[in-house]
Amino acid sequence: MSSLLFEHWRCGICFPVPTIKRIGPYRVYFHSHEPHEPPHVHADRENFSAKFWLSPVNLARNLGFSPVELRKIRGVVIEHQSEFLEAWHGYFSHHS
Repeated sequence: MSSLLFEHWRCGICFPVPTIKRIGPYRVYFHSHEPHEPPHVHADRENFSAKFWLSPVNLARNLGFSPVELRKIRGVVIEHQSEFLEAWHGYFSHHS
């Protein structure tokens, strides 16, 4: 997992947002305050964002990506699925 951490403010509380990987123009990450949701990642590029469940890999939410780009991102998530699941479980086994 990358050492890059971004911060996310929710209800006046700052939560770390661990970046798992940067792939091309995409930052792949998860929110540290979501341990009770099924494993998933967010992928951002500029002002666009998508959320993918990891098991099985499915689109949960899309904010701005075209269908063509979503298929590309889904392929990236499938390709790195085991790495992303390992990062998710590794983080939340130590932080929840």
